[in-house]
Amino acid sequence: MERKLTAILSADVKGYSRLMGEDEEATIRTLTAYRAAMTTRIQQQRGRVVDSPGDNLLAEFASVVDAVRCAVEIQQDLKAQNAALPDHRKMEFRVGINLGDVVVEGERLYGDGVNIAARVESLAAPGGICISGTVYEHVENKLVLTYEYLGEQTVKNIAKPVRVWRIRGEESEREKSKVNGQKAPVERQKERRGSIAKRVGGVAGVALIVGGIGTVLYLSRPPLSPRDSAPITQEAQALPLPDKPSIVVLPFVNMSEDPKQDYFSDGITEDLTTALSQIASLFVIARNSAFTYKGKAVKIQDVGKELGVQYVLEGSVRKANDQVRITAQLVEAATDSHLWAERYDRPLKDIFALQDEIVQKIVTTLKLQLTLREQGYLVRKTTDTLEAYDYFLRGLEAFNRATQEANAQARQLFEKAIELDPQYAEAYVGLSRTLSGEWIMLWNQDPQTLEREFVVAQRAVALDDSLPVAHIVLSYAYLWKKQHEQAIASVKRAIALGPNEAEGTALLGFILNCVGQPEEAIGLIQKAIRLNPRYPYNFINWLGLAYVLTRRYEEAIATLQSATLRNPNFPPPHLHLLVSYSELGRDVEARAELAELLRVIPNDSLEGARRVLPFKDPADLERYLVALRKAGLK
Repeated sequence: MERKLTAILSADVKGYSRLMGEDEEATIRTLTAYRAAMTTRIQQQRGRVVDSPGDNLLAEFASVVDAVRCAVEIQQDLKAQNAALPDHRKMEFRVGINLGDVVVEGERLYGDGVNIAARVESLAAPGGICISGTVYEHVENKLVLTYEYLGEQTVKNIAKPVRVWRIRGEESEREKSKVNGQKAPVERQKERRGSIAKRVGGVAGVALIVGGIGTVLYLSRPPLSPRDSAPITQEAQALPLPDKPSIVVLPFVNMSEDPKQDYFSDGITEDLTTALSQIASLFVIARNSAFTYKGKAVKIQDVGKELGVQYVLEGSVRKANDQVRITAQLVEAATDSHLWAERYDRPLKDIFALQDEIVQKIVTTLKLQLTLREQGYLVRKTTDTLEAYDYFLRGLEAFNRATQEANAQARQLFEKAIELDPQYAEAYVGLSRTLSGEWIMLWNQDPQTLEREFVVAQRAVALDDSLPVAHIVLSYAYLWKKQHEQAIASVKRAIALGPNEAEGTALLGFILNCVGQPEEAIGLIQKAIRLNPRYPYNFINWLGLAYVLTRRYEEAIATLQSATLRNPNFPPPHLHLLVSYSELGRDVEARAELAELLRVIPNDSLEGARRVLPFKDPADLERYLVALRKAGLK
């Protein structure tokens, strides 16, 4: 039998029997007209109609991209035609697409490749499109569409579950705008930047009142929604290029059969970002901003403009048993031209050497000048125990989910990594973050938690003094203990080791706010925002605090209001707004802001503020408390 690999498009009418029962002749006329329109689109996209029995239509395409683009255009055409019909007479097709091996017999096609397309189609909503995992892997980064993962689906007469994605509605608006040479609407850019927001709201207790007290939970994970991750004032604006080569590492795509392997591809992305961030002659965008593009089809030229970078590194990871395949390509953003692309097939035990190869290739391609320290650093083998590395990556994934349960799970995973390799510095860093999170979020009020965090952070630094993030977690530990000079020294060490360290730069700005140097803090936080254009909302909160401390209240109000718009349930901006309104004598607005603060933290109080605000100078603390008391906080 002749066989071939082809993209199959399957479509049928939802509610066809009801339509025929109500009016056979009208239904047949509509079906004939719609089928003719679909056939035209299929031919335009270089496809072929294989069969069209009853209300079904089956087509094949040599290109998966053509098949998906055709499906989107078909649904748009039919939507426009349905608009002229009464609701009870609208004819809506469901479309499914699969890439698979088929048996060829004359003009007909048979086999699981066809059957899976039909089963995937049955999962689509009327007027919608679903695609199989094999299709998604080929089109994810080639079409500017938005995809929603529906999980593994058990379908009739197919032995193994099928991974299915849904293509969300109205996707081709941006594709059309590219063809017409127009800019895409802001709404389309917002849509692909994040997933459903996870809110912090409802956290009881006063600990969250400090401006930036939630830092350890917000800085170390990707922003979770368009509101939380995209700058209010920089939406859809092109950022200027830095005065040195600049790059962003987009999240590597998990190409493994198991979607749960995302933690591994995410870990590879973070490792490469961290390694590149150590190079002083290179400007590297923070992972927070990079991960706002995770799971989204993007145009490289748009990424370059939105993040203000010359180069984009993208790729994929497939891990199976003790083998790993990584594909990577370096793209010049302005021209969308590939500078190099490579596929690496290696034993899993060589994962660190493989990452080093990729980084060295970038260094060579961009002709970067490295210091002696950088030449000896870049990517190091951080542990000799691959199992410990795997537990560490799983811990990062759990920690990034930002819930009490996930934080506890992350702590256990980091502890397991340490048990397997007691010399694993990064695992101690992760453990320190989870302990800090427990204390900050009041998930664990044992005073020993803070002390243990401090000990663990010290251990991370002792194991690897060249690791920037180890000095950052130690700086946090010093700050919570209100040992400001030590906190500053630690974070400055982190910045010296990692010139592109956005978190460290912003943290230094916050600490300078606390020690009476807000003017210097403003410049540092603005620098951190440039390194992390999709910055966490506490960056802008710290900037607002700096304006409050310099008595630039109108600028503070404008800045802090944008923070509350992005996350109304993040307490610190409400606190600083309350002080600003109080100092300006704007009593009505102060009362409204007090109500917002108490909505988020019902048990907030002056005594709570006194206990946790980390100001070094008692006069700064008293000034804040006076303003809060004047505004009505008890």
